[in-house]
Amino acid sequence: MDIRVPFRACVRQLGGLPPGHVWRLALVLAAIGLYGVVAYHVTLRTREIGIPMAIGAQPADSLRMVLRQGLALTLLGVGIGLAASVGLARGIARLLCGVSPTDPPTYLAVSLLWLAVASAACYLPARRATRVDPTVALRYE
Repeated sequence: MDIRVPFRACVRQLGGLPPGHVWRLALVLAAIGLYGVVAYHVTLRTREIGIPMAIGAQPADSLRMVLRQGLALTLLGVGIGLAASVGLARGIARLLCGVSPTDPPTYLAVSLLWLAVASAACYLPARRATRVDPTVALRYE
């Protein structure tokens, strides 16, 4: 059963915003939130990052560590989000405009897009972690 929803109905349903703007706004807000959480996490772990650098670790090691941990949490979140969206697909079917609630290409595209955004949001705090001065990091509380 193929249900087509006119564009005007979608705009009315979303409070006047065109559907493309809603997902962009949601993506930007989620990226800002992820950046804030990762940046705060890196700030809390300044000593943990600085100690290996004080004994000779390369900045690339700190970069990899922060990226790996941030992306591991992102993969967990994407997995939980996919499971929840599949489970709630029938309930949100009337809110979707022009997309089936169980459309695998949409799930794949959104997951890959979110992983790309999360990679960028994790990279900035990770890069900042590589610039930690070991002597300052050892004194940091």
